[in-house]
Amino acid sequence: MILVNARFYFGYFMRNFRTISVCFDLDGTLIDTAPDLVRVLDLVIAEEGLPPTDFKEARKAVGYGSRALIKGAFERAEHKISPKREDELQKLFLKLYAEDICKLSTPFPGVVDTLKFLKNSGAELSICTNKPGYLARPLMAALEMTSLFIRIVGSDDIVRNKPYADHIYASAGHRGEKGAIIMVGDSRPDVLSAKNAKVPSIVMSYGYSTIPAIKLGADRILRNFREIPSALKQLSL
Repeated sequence: MILVNARFYFGYFMRNFRTISVCFDLDGTLIDTAPDLVRVLDLVIAEEGLPPTDFKEARKAVGYGSRALIKGAFERAEHKISPKREDELQKLFLKLYAEDICKLSTPFPGVVDTLKFLKNSGAELSICTNKPGYLARPLMAALEMTSLFIRIVGSDDIVRNKPYADHIYASAGHRGEKGAIIMVGDSRPDVLSAKNAKVPSIVMSYGYSTIPAIKLGADRILRNFREIPSALKQLSL
């Protein structure tokens, strides 16, 4: 019902007012990538003779990159390694992840239908992720979602990524002169980048943030991705 009602009002808004550029975070916002990331993490720490790590705890570190995942797993196991070994294991992690990037990852409920609706309504959608672009693009291709976005901008595609405003501007393709820009994410870097870019932000409460969503300072907090169209309309007025 939420999406059905939003279809009419958002469609009317887009036809009669302005273009909206919506920049989406990837991990924890659009796609539940934690199962694959922790799967690869377990393969990596097994090189040191360790058993699988605690999934729930590892999931909390997904938004902080592969290094944080590896360090967290070793800290939980009280297993020490040298910085050089840490570098070696991070390279192994990235290699294994790139080779089998979408074995368990899936879009969160309502994501695909809502994105299709937004695109068909005239919104310009992009991905603004701190995941390297060389990993983000193959993941979206494997999920057959690439065509929904005008661009996918990863952390290795620009000089300054989130929380800098540059990342949002690069993803949107403009700095607000062509219409409203709104950032949709799940964690602190998403909100901070939106504040730095002076644009509204939406946080999905189901994501990977270690900080409670209510404390992130977003303009809207949503539990269901299907609520996005209504929130976009309200924030763009």
